[in-house]
Amino acid sequence: MALGSNLGVSARSPTQTLVACPAAFPAAGLRLRRLSRFFSTPCFPPGAGPDYVNAAAVLTASGTAGEILRKLHDVEASFGRERCERWGMRTLDLDLLGVGSQVLPDRATYESWSSLPLDQQRERTPDRLILPHPRLHERAFVLVPLADVAPDWVHPVLHRSVSALCDALPPEARAEVVPSADIGL
Repeated sequence: MALGSNLGVSARSPTQTLVACPAAFPAAGLRLRRLSRFFSTPCFPPGAGPDYVNAAAVLTASGTAGEILRKLHDVEASFGRERCERWGMRTLDLDLLGVGSQVLPDRATYESWSSLPLDQQRERTPDRLILPHPRLHERAFVLVPLADVAPDWVHPVLHRSVSALCDALPPEARAEVVPSADIGL
């Protein structure tokens, strides 16, 4: 999963929010196995708000992928997350990137969403969970932290490891993802 914040919550900075977030996992039925370092990253899309602090984690949880996503949304809500605007600023953003080798709801739907042009991505929101995340392979702010905790996870559609996907990113995209304070657990 991916974690991010560019607003923080209450008196917490975005970094402090990410530090506090894992403490909410057990009550939601989520077990943290690994947490990456924290990274300063440019806001996506550019100009949509303050820059982010991002990380990645490996979790274990019972239930279906949809149930796990609901648990993540519950944690987000406990940190003041409101879903008002697609790609808007966030107190806490928890993205379910993948669950093992599952492709949900099916490969055709995954491929349709992963090939959607950027202008349509801004306007359309899937009406169901799509796994793996349809654009994780394009995003340095996801892949660089994910390489810290799951470098050998193989994308179930692209059949490439996180390390290989990260290495395939343009060097300038990887360079924008800068390790911040060494806080990772």
